[in-house]
Amino acid sequence: MKTKNVKILLFFFSISLVLMAVVNAAEGHSHGKTQCECSHDDDHENKAGAKKYKIAAIPSVLLAGVIGVLFPLLGKFFPSLRPETHFFFMIKAFAAGVILATGFMHVLPEAYTMLNSPCLTSEAWEFPFTGFIAMMAAILTLSVDTFATSSFYKTHCKASRRIADGESAESCETSVDSTKVQILRTRVIAQVLELGIIVHSVVIGISLGASQSPDAAKALFVALMFHQCFEGLGLGGCIAQGKFKCLSVTIMSTFFAVTTPIGIVVGMGIANTYNESSSTALIVQGVLNAASAGILIYMSLVDLLAADFMHPRMQSNTGLQIMAHIALLLGVGLMSLLAKWA
Repeated sequence: MKTKNVKILLFFFSISLVLMAVVNAAEGHSHGKTQCECSHDDDHENKAGAKKYKIAAIPSVLLAGVIGVLFPLLGKFFPSLRPETHFFFMIKAFAAGVILATGFMHVLPEAYTMLNSPCLTSEAWEFPFTGFIAMMAAILTLSVDTFATSSFYKTHCKASRRIADGESAESCETSVDSTKVQILRTRVIAQVLELGIIVHSVVIGISLGASQSPDAAKALFVALMFHQCFEGLGLGGCIAQGKFKCLSVTIMSTFFAVTTPIGIVVGMGIANTYNESSSTALIVQGVLNAASAGILIYMSLVDLLAADFMHPRMQSNTGLQIMAHIALLLGVGLMSLLAKWA
């Protein structure tokens, strides 16, 4: 499996998930009131007051996402932001903490709430699907990570043996292959991480766009700005380390930045028929949130935190370890605090 094929596969898979979320959410919301008696009555809310926050959120959240994802990519202009610097390690630790808290404190609890709702009356939902889906998503992420990396390594190793033999072949395999495999793995990490982020971004964007409460819309508006900025830092750091071409960087950054605003617009479009307690909406959003949580938790712990905290540079520098742990706890703490509103 070549790098290009992996990127194309992940791109179309993410597009499919986004479209499935939008179509099923709209369908579920339009028929929700006949499916469940737990629906909430928002007829007396000030819809006009909520609408102004939704409209303001579209450019604001877009700008916050752009700032977040582009900040780690400015290493070409600011040497302190280059991937080999200590400051970059601290930024990644902070961003990894944000992503970890997003998975544990935001996405997973939402999935549990949705898939354990009393509106889902079937006995089949007594099975703990939330944890199961999150677990399978984490395993699938591991599979994509390992198979894509090993496939590239084997292919490149064969090419190396054809052009060299003896000690020269060994040297080429050690110096060239290990570097290229690491770059490929970083690229796979960035693409899978973006997939996990955008799935959740669509769901939470629809929630804001469909909200009829001014207070809820205001809280989501502010929380989403920080949410997008901090998650963008983590994704931007992975993109920077992956050494993508300019076109790929532009596509990935744009795709991340516009996903939540698109979700808000979609939510506004279905607001009049929105019923967050319909069985279809609960199942679709719950499943997507559970899968997203599994991806984000795996990526933050295995591919971001473990990789950096076990890095020789980190292990040989006690001061850097302490600062990285502080940055990690700060990211976790801030994102956990935002869980009160979004």
